[in-house]
Amino acid sequence: MYKNREPWKELDLYRGKYFSGEWPTLPELFNITKDRFPDRRCFSAYEPDLFFTYRETEIKIQVVSNYLKKIGVKKGDKVALSGKNSPEWAIAYLSIMFAGGVVVPIDYQLHSDEILKLIEFSEATILFIDEEKNDDIRDLNRELYCISLAPDKENYILNLEDSGETEGELPLENDLAAILYTSGTTGNQKGVMLTHRNFVSDCFLAQGHMVLSEEDVFYALLPLHHSYSMLAVFIEGISVGAEIVFAKKLVVSQILTDLKTGKVTMFLAIPMLFNKMLKALMNGIREKGIVIYGIIRFLMLVSGIIKKTTGINPGKKMFKGLLAKLSLDTNRICICGGGPLPASTFKMFNQLGIDFVQGYGLTETSPIIALNPVEHYKEASVGAVLPQTEMKILDPDSTGSGEILVKGPMVMEGYFNNQEETKEIFTEDGWLRTGDVGYLDNEGFLYLTGRKKSLIVTEGGKNVFPEEIEDHFQLFDEIEQVLVRGYVLDSKMKTEGIEALIFPNKEFQKKKFKISGIEYNSGNIRVEFENIIDQVNRELLPYKRISKLIVLDEAMEMTTTRKIKRFKVSAD
Repeated sequence: MYKNREPWKELDLYRGKYFSGEWPTLPELFNITKDRFPDRRCFSAYEPDLFFTYRETEIKIQVVSNYLKKIGVKKGDKVALSGKNSPEWAIAYLSIMFAGGVVVPIDYQLHSDEILKLIEFSEATILFIDEEKNDDIRDLNRELYCISLAPDKENYILNLEDSGETEGELPLENDLAAILYTSGTTGNQKGVMLTHRNFVSDCFLAQGHMVLSEEDVFYALLPLHHSYSMLAVFIEGISVGAEIVFAKKLVVSQILTDLKTGKVTMFLAIPMLFNKMLKALMNGIREKGIVIYGIIRFLMLVSGIIKKTTGINPGKKMFKGLLAKLSLDTNRICICGGGPLPASTFKMFNQLGIDFVQGYGLTETSPIIALNPVEHYKEASVGAVLPQTEMKILDPDSTGSGEILVKGPMVMEGYFNNQEETKEIFTEDGWLRTGDVGYLDNEGFLYLTGRKKSLIVTEGGKNVFPEEIEDHFQLFDEIEQVLVRGYVLDSKMKTEGIEALIFPNKEFQKKKFKISGIEYNSGNIRVEFENIIDQVNRELLPYKRISKLIVLDEAMEMTTTRKIKRFKVSAD
């Protein structure tokens, strides 16, 4: 088994003074860090510039939390929060907890009526709202008390009057901290109840596999209402006194500027973005000619072998110029989560000198339950199981794969106002059913096979997980989206064939066809994708091969973490 560190033992230094019990609450954790690093940067944003030290952040939190208590927020009250990543969002989040409230973060990209439905369901009566939905939400529900995250709107969070110290009750370790709505690929949102213990334990147990410090600079790119970014960027950053830089725009050019300007050391993103960055870099090298490309690839191979076998990282200096093109020359660690990543992408980033790892978890587990250690990573694995976390495989098949079950201090209390779904996701003896299928190796590293709900049963009785097949398409620039699913071959026998739904990268294809002198039409588009499927099928076992292709005219609906919402099985 992998031998992890135990950074949570450092909390013993603060137990008794800042908190009692096993884990501090999030307000207590912030206070520890504020007293340790009062003058270090806490929250930063560019365009427009907005910077706060930990001391300055605490002053703003006190003003806003006192304001909330003055307008009636009591311990346990739900307060909704919806908006883009920003220092204002972060201050609102912490202020709600300092007032004793429970945060209800909501995806700001949802329609206004959907946001209001989630607010109503959570029983919140106060909402922090960004500029895009501000006027719309106020018009639709005039009874909802709104505080603005945008400076040009009424009741702007940073302009609230200081009402002085107001009495209130702070949360305890096992109290509810937040209700997070899942952005599941099946479209059924549920309110996940997470306690302060859930968040803080997960934060420190994840650090058992990764060293973080106050010198780090985190980049908050992915929406903070999502558990992955909330824990792995926001809470992790606060726990060590690091700086958090907030992304204003999800545009590649802006991301590269922010990474460079902010001198980011910790970059967390999803597979799609890392794949795009790697493709852009390798395409740029190819344009320099086959000889240069061959030399670079050979040096990357050598660098990767040295890094993997000795722990020495020659790629950091060797490819400093190339990493600068991706604004990753100051980067210390890249973490990928939120979906499956090709092992080749994982491997190539490490060959370039980046400490690149991936992890695994669910909103229901706060979310991290497995993480690859930088010094002992495995490209095909989503990571080693976290310390103090139990994991087992239910009814493993001949390959050792089965549904992944988990227990640990990061596992949720249940779904808000939904006892039926809560009962369904837990076994009778208290294990959480992840719904994912995978296996464990002898060192406690987890390997994912697919989602239990998306399982395809072929004519020969074989089980196929579409995610395994979809991974083979990730590096084809011709494809914007791909979804693999089963279609009914025999309804009586309940057997399925395998089909691929592909939405083209039209801009890339048009350029490619033009260079090749091929007319851009539906027939030629289909021929190209049939050729790609032939390539992929040659890499697959016979029972996993795709037998049907559907070329889509419109993009498939996606979640905010860029996962395609899965369709029901089609009939042939």
